[in-house]
Order: sequence, then structure tokens, then C-alpha cells
Amino acid sequence: MYEHGWQSWSPSTTYPVTATSHRPVEPVMQTMCWRPGRPGPEQGFQGEGLLAVDPGDGGPVRVYAAPDGTKEVPSIRAAYADGALAVEADGEIEETAFEGPLEVALAAWADDFAARVGARAPRRPPTAWCSWYHYFGAVTEDDVLENLDAVGEHDLPIDVIQIDDGWQAEIGDWLTYSGRFSSLERLPDRIRAAGRRPGIWVAPFLVGARSDLARAHPDWLTGDAGHNWDQDLRGLDVARAEGHLREVFGTLRSCGFDYFKLDFLYAGALGGLDAYRHGLTVIRETVGPDAYVLGCGAPILPSVGLVDAMRVSPDVDPAYEPAGGDMSRPSQRAATTTTVGRAWQHGRFWVNDPDCLIARPAVERREEWARTVERYGGLRASSDRIADLDGWGLATTRRLLSEVPAPATPFVR
Repeated sequence: MYEHGWQSWSPSTTYPVTATSHRPVEPVMQTMCWRPGRPGPEQGFQGEGLLAVDPGDGGPVRVYAAPDGTKEVPSIRAAYADGALAVEADGEIEETAFEGPLEVALAAWADDFAARVGARAPRRPPTAWCSWYHYFGAVTEDDVLENLDAVGEHDLPIDVIQIDDGWQAEIGDWLTYSGRFSSLERLPDRIRAAGRRPGIWVAPFLVGARSDLARAHPDWLTGDAGHNWDQDLRGLDVARAEGHLREVFGTLRSCGFDYFKLDFLYAGALGGLDAYRHGLTVIRETVGPDAYVLGCGAPILPSVGLVDAMRVSPDVDPAYEPAGGDMSRPSQRAATTTTVGRAWQHGRFWVNDPDCLIARPAVERREEWARTVERYGGLRASSDRIADLDGWGLATTRRLLSEVPAPATPFVR
């Protein structure tokens, strides 16, 4: 069985037909990392818009999928009992047979899906340094400048310096800076003066309860988006807040940012897929066709054709195993499992992002994660404090960011 999850962080992999697929450990994770309001069955499988069965005897692989997953994504359930597999869905699906093996069949289905929804040919991704996996939400302007200088000193092949979560005052208040950043006008100038491109993290469809936006515009808020940053989260009603989105991204673009990591995008689909796709279209129109857009935490099938690259896995982590065994939680094991399970999307839907390379000595089993990035990394970014890299880490970072695969050449053919 191959089960495809709802969004970037939802497990997507293969199982024996007699197994039951992964489930969230905590209820809040159903909203934030799986599919809100649609928990899987106690036994068996639930693919979101896509489920496939390999008979294991060399016969055709059967793919059950949404005719157009950009408009409707049915939940497709399968259960095996008494030698038979029963498949059902809560919406329209098509059953198609492809020659195997399984990943080749999924690639053939993806070719057809991409053509049907008008996906663009992927373009070359820039390489990047990202602040998240060393500094997390405590990043400062000085941290960014330290690593900008270190990238230059070591002559690392890094195009973009991307500021991650921590620059903003609150989740939703994207035009107010945290106390750790004095200006988002001067910092991009420093980055460009060093010969790099400035990039930035935004969760555009997410609103925190502590934000000024939530207090000023409660009518702009839609469904429950979970809990993080020690606060409840809501989705943004794109139809009512379109002007706000254009102001935010117009301002960031005018500051000089041309690489955007758009995170927690699942929140935009709480108001429906039409609203979600409209919101991404508004952002693209505002930042312009030349800006590079990376999606993350995003509903997979509804995003095809709207982003340049897509995170295809849960977050990586210095730890190998996920907390509590939840395969949507940050860990190398979870990130590797779903990255491999979605390898067939690269070169068809977009450039696959397996998440950042972390290669400092404190990272468990760092050699294994580096091999995953080398084999399945279409978009490649370093997320270590450069000064913390030892000889192996520095050499591995240099090599993997120097050998980026061709964006339009699929990993699975």
C-alpha cells in the first residue's frame, strides 16, 4: 500500500497491506500536521487524494486518485480483510492501472496529473543558508550577519541568506519587527552587498491569538489552526484579507527580498481550496514572477502549479527519532521516510525540498541525513551556524551545495 498524506508534514510512504498507517500521537497534530477534521480509520489506510496498491506479483499497480486534486481532494480509505482489499472514498476518484514498480507507477500518474492541471516546468533553485535549525525563534540580526560573513570567508556556494522565524513581532504581524531586528530595509542591503540574495520566512495564512492583527480584525479569522508559540492559532480569511496580503508581500518585496519560504500553508485551506489557491495566487502576483517561492506545511495536490519548490517532508531535527513516535514530528527518520515517499514529485510538480542539510557534530547520524539530501534534495540549503561546522561538516556542505541536480530531471523515471 502507498498512502499519500494531506500536506508537507503528513507521512507518505508504503506499508504491508495488513498494516495500519501512521497516526498522530496528540489530537492537535491532526490539525497541524495531518488533515483537519478527517482522522484516519482505526485500521487500514487513508490517502488524501491518492492511494496506490502494488499486488506484489509483477502485475499492474492500481492508483486511486482525485481527478483534479487542485479543486477537490477526497479522503480515500482502504482496508484488507479475508484476502480482499476494500477501497472507498468520500468524493470522486479514478482508478488507473500502471505498470510497476510502485514508484514508477506513481511517476506515470504524476506526469498525467501535472499535465492536466498545467504545472509549469520547474526552474533552477538557488542554494540557501537558513537560520532556523541552529537559532530557531531566537535568531538575531547579528546572527544573520555573522553567518553572511562566514559564508563569504569560506567561499561557500550559497546564493540566498534566508531569515527564518523570529524576525517578526508576532504570528500575523508581518510588518512589525521583533526586538532582535532593527530594520528589514538595511539587512537586505547588507546581504546584496555581499553578493547574496535576501530571503525571508513568512506564515502568511496563520494568525496568532496574541497578534495585533487578531485583535484589530477578528472578522478576518477563520477556523482553528492548532496551537504553537504558546498561543492558539487561527487561519486567515483570504477573501477578506487580500489587501493585507498584498501590503505585506509588497512591502517585503520592496525591501529587496526575492526568496520567500511560505510556511504553515495548511491554514489557508481551512477556508476551502478555492480560497487557498487564490491566496497563493495573490502572493505570486505581488512578489512577481522572478521571485522564488518555496511552500511548506502545504496541502500537496492543491499547491501544484503555484510554487517553485515544495517541502515534501516533516521538519528535520538534530535528533534521529521523532518525539513520541509521531512520524509527522521533526526528526531525521520522519523527514527521510516521507522525502523518499514523495521522490516521484520532483521534476514534475516542482523542485522537491527534503529540508535543510544540518551537518554539525551535534547532529545524530549526520552522515545518513547528508546521504538523504544528496540523493533526494532538489532544493539545497544549509542550516548550521557556519562556525560550528568541523572539517567533515564544512566539506559536506560545500559539496552538496555545489552539486544541485537539474530541476526538470525527475528523481524517479
